[in-house]
Amino acid sequence: MNLSMRERIASGLDRLDAERKRTIVEMEGFRRAGVLVALIPTDDGADLLLTKRTDHVETHKGQIALPGGMVDDADENIVATALRETHEELGIPRSRIQVKGLLDDLPVPPHFIVTPVVGLLASLPPLAVNSAEVAEVFTVPLAFFCDPANGSTQEREFRGQKRQVWFFQHGEHLIWGATALVVRSLLERIGLLKV
Repeated sequence: MNLSMRERIASGLDRLDAERKRTIVEMEGFRRAGVLVALIPTDDGADLLLTKRTDHVETHKGQIALPGGMVDDADENIVATALRETHEELGIPRSRIQVKGLLDDLPVPPHFIVTPVVGLLASLPPLAVNSAEVAEVFTVPLAFFCDPANGSTQEREFRGQKRQVWFFQHGEHLIWGATALVVRSLLERIGLLKV
């Protein structure tokens, strides 16, 4: 039976937590952060919610990112971090986000361990964008990232190890680095990307 892209995404999200244990990374001197991989169902699949960071933030100025940020002492867990940061950046209430699971921890430059929290939004609610942190909010169809022709790779070094870094040009937006790595990790986990 041939499933539509929307059915394949829904099926993959439903088994996200059950398929396998995720990789948890501990590295001395690294700070923890949680990001929200927010998916919005569409007729032909799902859109991924992305932001462009302002030039005023501390790190990754002007880059395309997932909503999220550093763990706060008051956060109950990494899911709470991702949801709190998403609310602070975009004004999306926690009650609008259905958490589907967590992806593997990713150590990223300069010294962060990022935990991606996958969440589903029934639709994109009205936003209250924090203009100090977020310059722009936009969506990209998840299917765009499934086509290798839409991306390219470069080899980069991080902590003495070479790693493949993905770059996706979507209109005027260059999506690369940790954001692209998280997206590819999601696609792999939900069965849309063969590695």
